[in-house]
Amino acid sequence: MQVDVNGTTLWFDVEGPSVVPDGPRMRDRPTIVLVHGGPGTYDHGYLQPWFGALADAMQVVYLDLRDHGRSGRGDPSAWSFEVCADDIRAFCDSLGIDRPIVLGHSMGGFIAILYGARHPGHAGGLVLVGTMARFDLDRLTDGFRAAGGDEIAELARGDYSGERITTDEEWARVFAAFGPHVPDADTLARRIRNLDVAAVGMDLMRRLDLRDQLPLIASPTLVCVGELDPVTPVDASREIVDGLRPGIGRLGVLEGAGHFPWLDDRASFLAIVETFVAEVWSRHQARVRP
Repeated sequence: MQVDVNGTTLWFDVEGPSVVPDGPRMRDRPTIVLVHGGPGTYDHGYLQPWFGALADAMQVVYLDLRDHGRSGRGDPSAWSFEVCADDIRAFCDSLGIDRPIVLGHSMGGFIAILYGARHPGHAGGLVLVGTMARFDLDRLTDGFRAAGGDEIAELARGDYSGERITTDEEWARVFAAFGPHVPDADTLARRIRNLDVAAVGMDLMRRLDLRDQLPLIASPTLVCVGELDPVTPVDASREIVDGLRPGIGRLGVLEGAGHFPWLDDRASFLAIVETFVAEVWSRHQARVRP
């Protein structure tokens, strides 16, 4: 399915209803909007089928960001995390999604942070998974050193800094250090990539510092990270929680998990997300109930 917002076309798909029969009435359910990583190298596809289990408790919306996947293409030089954040607001408003729970993974977390800061109170809640508010090359390098040793750390540093181009074989070794489990070859092959946006987005990421945006967020926020994540280590998640307004942030650390925690401990990851969504939705329903 597609919808036109902010001068582009966004592709999305849906699992589960937004309302369900409940005795003599129809009961509203929360909607979670999934925002994928990248830039330019991923779309919603790597989140399937893993997040489909959430549809038992909520409506699940898979979204391809502008210039990603099946969504519309534009001028790569005009692409930014900020414009994608504004797209999230416009997308939800266009579809009539009230108080969305917006889950951003990796780069999608940057965008979810900006969405929450630029449109405070619009979200019912934010779920930030394996992400960061500030790019820190030394922190990232240390994470890969802990995960894979000195050689992997230097390969990762060279690639993320843009100082050298890793070969496919070298990147495969770096990618294997992302965690105990990473997306398999079939999942990666299904991606629709946009390498022009990848170059732009990586340059933006190297300058990323959203710490001043964190206090602007007004929605309850779950920050979830794998204990072994070298890309966005636990310290990066703690930095996010510490930068939020008092009382709205919580940290969930999944032991033994990496950058794709739902592949390492699916049950624990989904339970953390479901519990958070149920809590914030219950509070919302209590406020609107006559």
